[in-house]
Amino acid sequence: MHEMALCEGVLQLLSEEAARQRFERVKTVWIEIGALSHVEPEALRFCFDVVTDGTLAHGARLEILRPDGKAWCIDCCASVALRARGEPCPTCGGYKLQVTDGDQMTVKELEVA
Repeated sequence: MHEMALCEGVLQLLSEEAARQRFERVKTVWIEIGALSHVEPEALRFCFDVVTDGTLAHGARLEILRPDGKAWCIDCCASVALRARGEPCPTCGGYKLQVTDGDQMTVKELEVA
C-alpha cells in the first residue's frame, strides 16, 4: 500500500514546516489528489490516521480535494477532462490520450496552532 509511504512523506513535510514556521500542532491538512493519480483517497485517509498517531498531527482532520484529470487526445487534437484513467475521450471516443494534469498529489493548505 503506497498510501502509507505517501502519508509518511506528508508527516515529514509537516514536521519540517513546524520547525521552520514554529507551530506545535496541525489541526487540518488539505491535500489535492488528482483523479488520475493512482492514490486511493480512503486508503490515504486510513493511513494518515495511523501515521499521525502520537505526532504533531495527531487527530488532525484530513480534507481531500479531487480535481478531474486532463489529457490531450491524439485522435481529435483536443484537451479534454477525465474523471478516471481508462475512460475514452469525451469528444471523439478515442483512447489515445496523454495525461497532462490530474496525476499529482499536493499539500495545499494547513491549519495549525
